[in-house]
Amino acid sequence: MAKGLDGRRRDKSGHIDKKHGNTLVKTLRKTYGDHFAAGHRSDMMLKTLLANNNCDSLHEYLRRHHKR
Repeated sequence: MAKGLDGRRRDKSGHIDKKHGNTLVKTLRKTYGDHFAAGHRSDMMLKTLLANNNCDSLHEYLRRHHKR
């Protein structure tokens, strides 16, 4: 597998792996910085973060809420 966007991996068909809903906020903070999901617990799952913020994907959450 080749390295893709945001450290994700591409499979042989070129598709990029999606983050799983059980990924923890603290894991995502390693990629997006300590300010990612400020005010949310580090042990919160991505699927809960997305549901609480009415987002369908990590990409949508980043676009709406994450400022670098």
